[in-house]
Amino acid sequence: MSIALGYGLITCQRVPDDPRSDEEIYAQALDLAVHAEELGFDSVWVSEHHFVDDGYLPSLLPMCAAIAALTQRIAIGTGLLLAPLFEPIRLAEDAAVVDLISRGRLVLGLGLGWRDEEFEVLGVPLRERVGRLEDTIAVLRQAWAGEPVTGGPVVGYPAPYVTPGPSRPGGPPIWLGAISEPAVRRAGRMADGFMATDVVPSSFAEQVGWAREERSRAGLAAEGLAVGAWLPTYVYEGDADDAWKMILPLHHLAAWKYEDMSEARRRAGPPTGPPAIDAQTESALRQAMVFGTAAEVAEQILRFAESADGDLHYIARLYWPGMDLELQRRSMELFMGEVAPRLR
Repeated sequence: MSIALGYGLITCQRVPDDPRSDEEIYAQALDLAVHAEELGFDSVWVSEHHFVDDGYLPSLLPMCAAIAALTQRIAIGTGLLLAPLFEPIRLAEDAAVVDLISRGRLVLGLGLGWRDEEFEVLGVPLRERVGRLEDTIAVLRQAWAGEPVTGGPVVGYPAPYVTPGPSRPGGPPIWLGAISEPAVRRAGRMADGFMATDVVPSSFAEQVGWAREERSRAGLAAEGLAVGAWLPTYVYEGDADDAWKMILPLHHLAAWKYEDMSEARRRAGPPTGPPAIDAQTESALRQAMVFGTAAEVAEQILRFAESADGDLHYIARLYWPGMDLELQRRSMELFMGEVAPRLR
């Protein structure tokens, strides 16, 4: 069994009544990324959205470059970069530069995107997102192989070469985030890795099966597909009820914000808070989270690894917007000091 451990997802979101400046929020995020390397995490991950009132991180590759310049060993992943919103050749160039700065540590996680406002403002038809994602992957593969780029938007024009090339031969691994069966199968067929979220061990096992089946149909080795999952995670010491009361509002805010994004179109001013938590919402939040003592959290992660037949890149969502910085650092230390030894 092989379990890699990631830290994320860094989003640099501002919570209601947040006293920090944007400069402080980004400085703290970089501090936590460096601390993740110091503690022995295998990877650190950032996440993207646009035009959200809480300042959700909109520009992933500059953030990855900053992390790369401050670290030496840790892999740096995008979870996820919304590929249909990017011009593919420029993405190939930018990712290659980040890979060079990091000396081959970039993992390019791509997603389809779903939020209407992002596509409308950036002038991309939402209905074209699947085709654009697939074209982007084709362009990246050609560009990073040192071949003239003939696919995607350059059809009919002189084929360019993308220079400089990335540090890693063939370029950074491309992972696809997916939830629906067609998207999961696409990841198995086209990507180097599949990233899951909002799963329990049984649904995760089903998704891994789809991805590997599709990979085999494409004539590729099923075992060659990396498998990852990112889930809200919190390991506590002390009283369980006190720990849950502390993390619940932060977990609620992070989950609700995804629902609120559709309602937050062109919303100006400081971010608003979520509605009150009812019993049904609390129960759903509890089921969606890996929460417990070090032994309990390790046991839950092992169940996910078993669902992936023993090989898993588990990305612990330990970055909590609004959590005190020292408490964030302490939760990371507990995870790597008490959970990681049970998994490695």
